[in-house]
Amino acid sequence: MLNGVDVFVAAVETGSFASAAERLHVTRSAVAKTIARMEARLDVRLLHRTTRSLTLTEDGQGYYERCLRALEELRAGETALESGRREAAGRLWVSVPMLFGRRCVAPVLARLAAEHPRLELDLSFSDRPVDLIEDGFDLAIRNGEIGDGAGLMTRTVSLQRMTVCASPAYLDRYGRPESLDDLAGHQAVTYGRAGRVKAWQFPIGNGVPREVTPPSRMRFDDLEAIADAVEAGYGLAWLPCWLIRERVRIGTLVPLLENVPRLSFRTHALWPATPHQPLRVRLALDALAAALPGSAEL
Repeated sequence: MLNGVDVFVAAVETGSFASAAERLHVTRSAVAKTIARMEARLDVRLLHRTTRSLTLTEDGQGYYERCLRALEELRAGETALESGRREAAGRLWVSVPMLFGRRCVAPVLARLAAEHPRLELDLSFSDRPVDLIEDGFDLAIRNGEIGDGAGLMTRTVSLQRMTVCASPAYLDRYGRPESLDDLAGHQAVTYGRAGRVKAWQFPIGNGVPREVTPPSRMRFDDLEAIADAVEAGYGLAWLPCWLIRERVRIGTLVPLLENVPRLSFRTHALWPATPHQPLRVRLALDALAAALPGSAEL
């Protein structure tokens, strides 16, 4: 009776057979055939199809609403069973930032998957915002401001601290800045995108960070490339502590201005608001909240 319901719902929510196929990890033809079999079994047309979009028929709208309620009941039943055994199962699809996701998030969730043999982990690495509900993600990790969170739940899982750093060779040649005013006399490797350079921020004063933009002839839109350039002695940089932690440990980078307060920004987990949170999502949130704060510091 429920065969194909998940395919039908995915097609409606994504707006195309191709997008539904991508969400479900099947072929486009498999989605089209499943919908066709459902319509034949029910003896009704559920969707209006054009080359560009799908829209629900009147009958399809009513059936879609009932399918959503049925799937929600099934998910509630699965959640109740999971909660009783404390073993995560099923697919966990997570959107994570490229660099932070690779360095900090992926190891935590990989360990979680190793501890739960029935858990399937899919990570999607991208710095572009995703629509969790439309794209079907269970969870997303995002740094900094998260904008409109309509229909979403959020949890802070870490604070990321920024620090100014340089290589020992650079400091031997040009000296060590001791204050924010000293930065004007140094070269920097800065983060820039679309012709705009991101100012360095320091939480000094009445809640409004002081912004500093040191002289710079090198502007990259990749943090790891900035760290490489600074390690090579090309200037100072303002980078997340988690990114330079290992380089500081082995001595190829040196944190500076340690008497100046460091800016911290939040790392958020976001997930669709549902009456019953799946155990796999709850365990992932707890694992990230426990592990990320330590991985985000020097």
